[in-house]
Amino acid sequence: MGFKCGIVGLPNVGKSTLFNALTQTAAAEAANYPFCTIEPNVGEVPVPDPRLEKIAGIVKPSSVIPTRLTFVDIAGLVKGASKGEGLGNQFLAHIREVDAIAYVLRCFDDPDVTHVDGHIDPLADAETVETELMLADMESLEKRIEPLEKKIRGQDKEAKKTLELVNAALEMLREGQPARLANVAEEDRRTFLALNLLTSKRVLYVCNVDEASAATGNAYSKLVEETVTKAVANAGASDPKPPQVVVISAKIEAELAQLADDERTEYLQELGLSEAGLDRLIRSGYDLLDLITYFTAGEKEARAWTVRENTKAPQAAGQIHTDFERGFIRAETISYDDFISCNGEAGARDAGKLRLEGKDYVVKDGDVLHFRFAT
Repeated sequence: MGFKCGIVGLPNVGKSTLFNALTQTAAAEAANYPFCTIEPNVGEVPVPDPRLEKIAGIVKPSSVIPTRLTFVDIAGLVKGASKGEGLGNQFLAHIREVDAIAYVLRCFDDPDVTHVDGHIDPLADAETVETELMLADMESLEKRIEPLEKKIRGQDKEAKKTLELVNAALEMLREGQPARLANVAEEDRRTFLALNLLTSKRVLYVCNVDEASAATGNAYSKLVEETVTKAVANAGASDPKPPQVVVISAKIEAELAQLADDERTEYLQELGLSEAGLDRLIRSGYDLLDLITYFTAGEKEARAWTVRENTKAPQAAGQIHTDFERGFIRAETISYDDFISCNGEAGARDAGKLRLEGKDYVVKDGDVLHFRFAT
């Protein structure tokens, strides 16, 4: 698995331009008017990982397959979306399906590109999006109370716990805070996430800046970063995975998408950038969702796979095929550093660096694995 990230924001903030650049397609029309994206565009991109290339350089497989990341470009949001304004109902339905939400905030001045509110204010834009999501969550939760109370009268213990979580979320929302800040015990977190609240999802703020500000950011993006930093400090431990901020120039990403690899490197150096915005976005997303990568390597293919942290070996094997998880016997395991330093599996085996791990083994980032299973 990779992760599915919804790209959201007000109209004309650069969502579709960013989507087109990241997916290297023209699937989403980037036009200077609201609602140019009617249906959500979905695009998959390979996740760049230099470790996979180094593994492939040793193994020399027939094919090299990176793990993939899904982006969903969702229609521009406007005030009143929670009540169906604009394309609000469609927007809210589509956003429930993603793992994380990237709020694209306009952090550039351009008189040729209109702003739906007539002025540039990324904090106000973020507040508009967050407010609409909170209002939608409140409406959703309030509708659940009566059915849950009926179940409780029927001695349904699970309904009692669910109602407690509903009320905890509502308390935060009525205070103008996202549901993810609700005080939820770790053992109840899975049930809480099953409520599928829009504001319980993890958040990235993507500051879309002008080309000249891509390397250093600008006054708009710095204001966003300062505001998020203060919010994180105030939230403290109540937000185990606080929002992150990524500064990107969608225009530069669009230009990079058209260049060959060597030209991309040269262009990035000219701009004072060490990496493309996509790479920063992926890294932030992986950290936000507690994702790690493991590898498989053989003559036919070298491949990267993504799982969540603390995934055990059988479940990691299940990412390849359900039969691997069902019939799991063991995982022949080599750390990435040992695989490279020993020049592959044979060298690692000879050096005593290949380990046999069982069903309780927790996969580590960078592990090179070969699963043994019974058919």
